[in-house]
Amino acid sequence: VQLQASGGGLVQAGESAKLSCAASGGPFNMYTMAWFRQAQGKVREFVAAVGVTDAISYYADSVKGRFTISRDHLKGLVHLQMNNLKPEDTADYYCAANPHGIIGQQPSDYEYWGQGTLVTVSS
Repeated sequence: VQLQASGGGLVQAGESAKLSCAASGGPFNMYTMAWFRQAQGKVREFVAAVGVTDAISYYADSVKGRFTISRDHLKGLVHLQMNNLKPEDTADYYCAANPHGIIGQQPSDYEYWGQGTLVTVSS
């Protein structure tokens, strides 16, 4: 399974950005998907996760109400819509996939990872 993240860049505080992750090489519709982020010098942390359908999703408290995770089953994509961005949201963002139906919040819960896409929020 290959995951390709895109959509990072430089934004101003208060603005929005949308990340996308394209999955290929496996049954995307059977995977739970998640976004993690890692700021420079910090450990990788959970951001959001979504089940096989959009019916179940989880968010870190720090992004709840501002970020929305969603998936496009037809295109094999998972998105992270980020609104009202803050400087503390600056990080490399990674998408991840779990083929066993687990919606975890730890990096160890996910088997497949994309490369990071950098989001920089300036104040």
